[in-house]
Amino acid sequence: MGMFDFKAARAFMVEGQIRTNDVTDPRITGAMFELERERFVPASLKTLAYSDKQIPVSEGSQRLMPAPIVTARLIRTADIKASDYVLHIGCSTGYGTAILAKIANSVVALEEDAGLAKAASENLSALGINNVAVVTGPLAKGYPAEGPYDVIVIEGAIETLPDTLSNQLKEDGRLVSIIGTGRTGRGTLFRKTPKGLSGFPFFDAAAPLLPGFVKPPAFTF
Repeated sequence: MGMFDFKAARAFMVEGQIRTNDVTDPRITGAMFELERERFVPASLKTLAYSDKQIPVSEGSQRLMPAPIVTARLIRTADIKASDYVLHIGCSTGYGTAILAKIANSVVALEEDAGLAKAASENLSALGINNVAVVTGPLAKGYPAEGPYDVIVIEGAIETLPDTLSNQLKEDGRLVSIIGTGRTGRGTLFRKTPKGLSGFPFFDAAAPLLPGFVKPPAFTF
């Protein structure tokens, strides 16, 4: 097999998947054009790094990385400003974190799998990205110790949104995630109001379900 042209694949992803799906913010497209996504995927799957598919975060893992367009649309929907302090939940190997780091002031990246957190730290430091703290802990608990945040990005699908995350947002803060699984998934923006979170679905998207956000089974007699 000849040398795979990652740079061409990356340009094709940005032009063919990202811009055509309404993500035209030059900060996001610029970051995605610059960041070598193949660095963040398992060695055996590098040639799939720019496909529009979900791929495992590590060899043989059940955890999947969302397709690049899902990450891009979540970040766009969050409307992140250069001054924002962001909590990124489910950072896996750090690709979404790296995009966020390029457009926000600083990022706390939360991962519950220690191996993935280590990979994220190594990837980010290899890229010279130094406005991120990678932390470990259960995803659904967020990371209150470093809060409150302007924005929380949950990179994946969730069936239930824990109250504890609302408490980690500043007043008028935003939270984005994919609510629901499979064909029912909706990219949703929540805003923190004095009465709690108010949510509005922005786009349809399928994304992998994140650990810890599964709806408890209904109680039946």
